[in-house]
Formats: sequence, C-alpha cells, structure tokens
Amino acid sequence: MTDALELDTLWDEFHRVVNMTSQELAAWLRVSDAAEESEPLPEHAGSPTGQHVLAILQKRRTDLTDDDIQVMYEVVDTVNTQADLENEPEPEETRRRHRLMSVGHDPLKA
Repeated sequence: MTDALELDTLWDEFHRVVNMTSQELAAWLRVSDAAEESEPLPEHAGSPTGQHVLAILQKRRTDLTDDDIQVMYEVVDTVNTQADLENEPEPEETRRRHRLMSVGHDPLKA
C-alpha cells in the first residue's frame, strides 16, 4: 500500500495531468466510442482505463482502492511520456490528442 505522503503526491499529480472534468471526460468517452448506427450506454463508453479515470474523478481521496492507485500511476506516466506539456500539439497530431483525452488529458486545454 502507498503511504500517506506518496498518496498525496500521486493525488495532486493525477489531478494536474487529468485536466478534463468528469463531465468533459464522460462526454468525450461517449463521442469517441459512438459509431454511425449506435452509441454505447454512457457507463460502457470508452476504454476500461478511461472509465476507471472517470470513476476516480468522482471519488474522494479516502475512498481510493489499490486498483485506483495503480490506474492513477499509469495515467500520470502515460500523460508525462506522451504529452508535450510545453507545446500544444499540431493539428496533424489528432490521434495523439485523442489518445490522451481518453485518459482525461486534453493537451489543447490551458
């Protein structure tokens, strides 16, 4: 288990890199999963990781599970390795932006 100081640091870092609100992320997951003929139920839209991030955003720090903590580490690592936090992505980098948005980070958001 993670100690309190490490958890505080992870919580802050997770909420720094996940810059989309739960409403924005939920809407994005629905849009990104929608097909021409169908759209998944809101609670089933998006990747399992995206759904887990959405669930974490709706929790208090004291309610985190070990699985939540693992996903938080993965998301922080993903965003830190894939996002160029100094420079906005170019328009042709749409796929990278969409990949990051599926875990709650919109690189075009200030």
